[in-house]
Amino acid sequence: MNSPLPATMRFINLPSPGGPEAMRLGQTNRPEPKSDEVLIRVQAAGVNRPDIQQRKGAYPPPPNASPILGLEAAGEVVARGSAVTMYDLGDRVTALCNGGAYAEYVAVPATQCLPWPRGYSAIQAAALPETYFTVWANLFDIGALQPEDSLLVHGGTSGIGITAIQFAVAQGSKVFATAGSDEKCAVITRLGATAINYRTKDFVPVIKEATAHGVNVVLDMVGAPYTAQNLAVLAPRGRLVQIAFMNGAVAENLNLLPIMVKRLTVTGSTMRPRTTIEKAAIAHSLLETIWPQLEAGLYAPIIHATFPLAEAAAAHTLMESSTHIGKIILTL
Repeated sequence: MNSPLPATMRFINLPSPGGPEAMRLGQTNRPEPKSDEVLIRVQAAGVNRPDIQQRKGAYPPPPNASPILGLEAAGEVVARGSAVTMYDLGDRVTALCNGGAYAEYVAVPATQCLPWPRGYSAIQAAALPETYFTVWANLFDIGALQPEDSLLVHGGTSGIGITAIQFAVAQGSKVFATAGSDEKCAVITRLGATAINYRTKDFVPVIKEATAHGVNVVLDMVGAPYTAQNLAVLAPRGRLVQIAFMNGAVAENLNLLPIMVKRLTVTGSTMRPRTTIEKAAIAHSLLETIWPQLEAGLYAPIIHATFPLAEAAAAHTLMESSTHIGKIILTL
């Protein structure tokens, strides 16, 4: 007979925005799943850039989302809402959360969950949702990357960057990626992409020399400082897909003529404000297309470091240092 679930749980509390030290371990009421949700006993949770922004007070959660930090978790289904039919108690799932993953329990719409890929641990499974949902939506749904296309990825050894390289290489696209050290460039090369150390080389002439017309898609998280170069490096009818603005969102003195002359598309998106229906569609695509590749061993997430939940501040400090290669995971 299963033990009753506790009424309270440990979580990472953020009494007010601030630096990593603003987070502290606390106790709060355990969430109750809504009719369309499952309750997950969290075994591992991913750390992501939006968590950093939320901690600083720059990325508030959307209405009706948990104010607790954390956008992805892996664990066991321990309760489910009255309308849920797709998961049973005891099933191991990884989930794109609307918030709340930095805790012992999190309630998530069932359609935003996916089963652990065969052979995966909780840590590996927790490294998947945020980057996989984001890359799939932006690279394929919005960026329309085709096997015959070429791609430039900025931040090539971030969780997003590694995932984008892996997806694109697996389908046969030619990939270029930027990073800021020889060590990171070596990882990019091992993943099957052409690495460009942005501290020693300008990526525009490198790509123009290597391609006839430029790349078809640029996936950028740097923002304003790269906008003019991104437009310059795109081939006719190319697509610039913006997913973050780590170095600023306002590009001044920008020449827009390349957009018209080359018939470029400049677009982008965020994941968290999307509807449950939209996220469910992405989850279905991942299950059909990407999960078989994971289970076949074509690629896997790269885990840089793990920290106990109580050491979330150390995990955030590491992420903000930008010295990591791959994912940072909290364990429970």
